[in-house]
Amino acid sequence: MKPVIALVGQPNVGKSTLFNRLTRSRDALVDDQPGITRDRIYGNARINDRSFIIIDTGGLDDGSDPLQTVMSSQTWDAADEADAVIFLVDGRAGLSSLDDRILARLRKLGKRVTLAVNKTEGLDIDQRMSDFYSLGLGEPQPISSAHGQGVSALMENVLADFPHEHKDEELDAGPVIAVIGRPNAGKSTLINALLGEERVVVFDRPGTTRDSVKIPFNREGVDYTLIDTAGVRRRGKVDEKIEKFSVIKTLQAIDQANVVLMMLDARREISDQDATLASYAIEQGKAMVVIVNKWDGLTPEKRIWIKDEIDRKLMFLQFAEFLYVSALHGTAVGNIFPAVERAYDAAMKDLPTSFLTRILEKAVEKTPPPMISGRRMKPKFAHQGGHNPPVIVIHGNQLEKLPGSYRRYLINTFRKAGKLQGTPIRLDFRAGSNPFEGRPSGKSRKRRKRH
Repeated sequence: MKPVIALVGQPNVGKSTLFNRLTRSRDALVDDQPGITRDRIYGNARINDRSFIIIDTGGLDDGSDPLQTVMSSQTWDAADEADAVIFLVDGRAGLSSLDDRILARLRKLGKRVTLAVNKTEGLDIDQRMSDFYSLGLGEPQPISSAHGQGVSALMENVLADFPHEHKDEELDAGPVIAVIGRPNAGKSTLINALLGEERVVVFDRPGTTRDSVKIPFNREGVDYTLIDTAGVRRRGKVDEKIEKFSVIKTLQAIDQANVVLMMLDARREISDQDATLASYAIEQGKAMVVIVNKWDGLTPEKRIWIKDEIDRKLMFLQFAEFLYVSALHGTAVGNIFPAVERAYDAAMKDLPTSFLTRILEKAVEKTPPPMISGRRMKPKFAHQGGHNPPVIVIHGNQLEKLPGSYRRYLINTFRKAGKLQGTPIRLDFRAGSNPFEGRPSGKSRKRRKRH
């Protein structure tokens, strides 16, 4: 499971700059539930060969501002749910009494704390670091989050005690399914309906509320694993009003799954959080089935309204299959497993080089790439570069200059020809000659066992 790292410190010490550098984007997932400020931001990050979840928090001050007090509460919540904390200080301003008070509270959390001294570019490092040893956090890590200096070394130090992430799902183990969505969308009810058993399917243990739980089961001879995030539920006693929501749980569940069930509430408008949850799953290359829940009893006008909402706000999910269900009454729930199978099969599908090249040639013939500086880009051949999601490698000249609209055209063409509904597709453009010319096609990958 990916480590969770929180950035903590005073305002303007460079936390957001470091966050942006580590995530390479500001398109982070925001917990926007009522009573939760937007000051706590989550992102997926990678440094060298290590991936982790990073939390950006608001600056901690003396608490004189009521709004700041609320933001500080969010910061301490983030530090509490993290596996480790980076305590960021300003190397130019030096230590303050507030830094001492922040550190005193961090020590009470019992988490590993690494001291990062930011804004050290152009300073005498040895002289400047001597001031920070007094905090008793070991060797301070000098960095410049704005210029990237020392960031790699900092994260290697922070992540040194955590095991490397590994995938424990084999290709023949069957679909690994994560159910995600906002609170009260019906995740608890759906999970009970999918499992079909009167038992406690998962419970939250004290101190581990962000952990997700894997539930292996077999249905009609097919092995599945369900990754659950929704808290305590006993069949017949589901109370969606108290359903818990954890961004960390959701991100980790998505990371571990290869098929995501994205749940929407047909009686509520599509929110930014719905869109960002779905976007994160796509960025991670996960196959997806969209479940529009609470469909029973809606008027025709209400059904048209929610479909318009989906078309307007979730256009990027057109590759996914949509199911309209009632988890509470069981309506259309039986359609979910076949849809999961189709999405999983698409994500794992083997695509012969000859087939992909032929589809590419037809696509280029039908709609040639645009001219760039008087020269036409020339996609020449294609082969598969990976599964889950399918990666299609295209060789040719100047392909890195292909506009987004033409890339989408190629993706849609490959999707239709390859019957890849339900999974994202990634294109990898390369220059050079055909490495497969004259070689026989490889054997198909081993598929999962059916019992």
